[in-house]
Amino acid sequence: MLEAKVHEQLRAFLRHHGNADWPHHLTMARLAARALRLGRSSLMQVGTSALFQGHYRLSYLISLLLWPDPAVLVLPETLRQAVLYGDIPRLQEWMPSQKPVHWGDAWPGKHFQGLLVTSPEAWLSDRLHQQNRFPAGVPVFVDGADDLEHWIRDRLTITLDADTWQSLMQAYPQHQALIRDARVQLTHSIFQHPPNPYHCHLIEATERQALMAIRQVLLDDDAAQIGMPPRWQQFWAQVDRVESLQWAWLNRDTGQWTLNCAPIDVAPFIAPCWTQQPLVLMGGALDTTTEATHFRQRLGLGDMTCLKFNPDRQTEEIHLYLPDRIPFPNTAEFQPVLLEELAHLVVAGTSRAGLTVVLVDDTPLKKQVATALAAQFGSRVQVETTHLTDTGVLVSGWRFWQAHQTQLPRPTLLAMATLPLPSLENPLVAGRVAYYKRSRQDWFRLYLLPTALTELQRAIAPVRANQGIVAILDNRVNHRSYGRQILETLNPAIRFHQRQRLWLSEPTALPPSQHRF
Repeated sequence: MLEAKVHEQLRAFLRHHGNADWPHHLTMARLAARALRLGRSSLMQVGTSALFQGHYRLSYLISLLLWPDPAVLVLPETLRQAVLYGDIPRLQEWMPSQKPVHWGDAWPGKHFQGLLVTSPEAWLSDRLHQQNRFPAGVPVFVDGADDLEHWIRDRLTITLDADTWQSLMQAYPQHQALIRDARVQLTHSIFQHPPNPYHCHLIEATERQALMAIRQVLLDDDAAQIGMPPRWQQFWAQVDRVESLQWAWLNRDTGQWTLNCAPIDVAPFIAPCWTQQPLVLMGGALDTTTEATHFRQRLGLGDMTCLKFNPDRQTEEIHLYLPDRIPFPNTAEFQPVLLEELAHLVVAGTSRAGLTVVLVDDTPLKKQVATALAAQFGSRVQVETTHLTDTGVLVSGWRFWQAHQTQLPRPTLLAMATLPLPSLENPLVAGRVAYYKRSRQDWFRLYLLPTALTELQRAIAPVRANQGIVAILDNRVNHRSYGRQILETLNPAIRFHQRQRLWLSEPTALPPSQHRF
């Protein structure tokens, strides 16, 4: 059977190369081979540390290369180079397999029997918009599936920019004055909104009415209906859906803006696509449970073989500092205590070799933290840059850190000012929360908390790979009911509640203030 062949080849490869950096290679390889042989869809959670370091990729790649029939591998841009120019050539040199590997956004031809590597954008666009660039029935492996919901929503988002408005005026010269006036009215209204760090706001009733006025005129003109530009047709269809998110993005410096519309729930759009082929999804932390119930529900996925690999305590255990006397983030006392605590942590962190990272998402607070630390530590403190020394101090928001963490040295100390719960001040977050409320669903447990748990695990992946220190300075983790779920997500870890020199060195014994969990 394929499973036995894959097991034999991978075990020999690992022995020859001394590649014992991940204990689950053989298990994952057998499951991937079984999914190919039986055409059974599967979901595998490899852990964020394995995802960050890429250890797991050899396991499924050897199955794909030994599989005698064609297959598709969907890879995000961040993984493409490592897989195409690193992992696959290493395996091809070792194995007798001569299976061709192509990169592209369409199937090479009806007689192709190799492995096609493509992007999420190309494959999802084909499935969602029925472009027929990839055949049905061919097994599809999706790596980096933590971002799958985001990829799908991005493919379903319709954006109207300046060129789109111009195309509408050119298509309907008889209504150019109306369209131009409506755009001027929208521009004025959009830039009247107060600035926010997210550079967007939800479309209000008056702005929607201006859009609907254009639409009504064009619908009443029989001749005009014939030449409706495709992008506008898609936009109107999306707007008509009861549960869609409509927002304006704006750049106040350049005066540019766009209108955007996307479904809140992507499951109805993507669910029919999953049955077109056997599907294997691989991610770091897709859900808190092995069955990934909430993840599969959000994406409209049916029954799948699900597997979740536990992190290895010997190589991935972190030291977790959780002070218990810090005021809550929404209080006036929080900021001065936070600055004092960070100063002590950074002093201790910079006394050891390794990068120190301070995560602060609130923009004004981020500037204050950077200023306070720079006054004490000078040019070692940098804000959201990849030009850092191994002993530097990076002050960053969550988004920047996750986008650039692979380009930076692995930190020995990662301090979080607050938990990464999506802010209700973000208009797009507020819009999704409103949807859950209208549906009478638990918006915190179904949206905010799962998002925060995923963000936490991804943020600490480089520290876990380094067996470093994570400090969470948000006291809600100690006093809110969801705190235990957060702590379970951070397993394996040694927990500390008191700041002390012992915590900043490798402990040989656990005093009463420290706990393993």
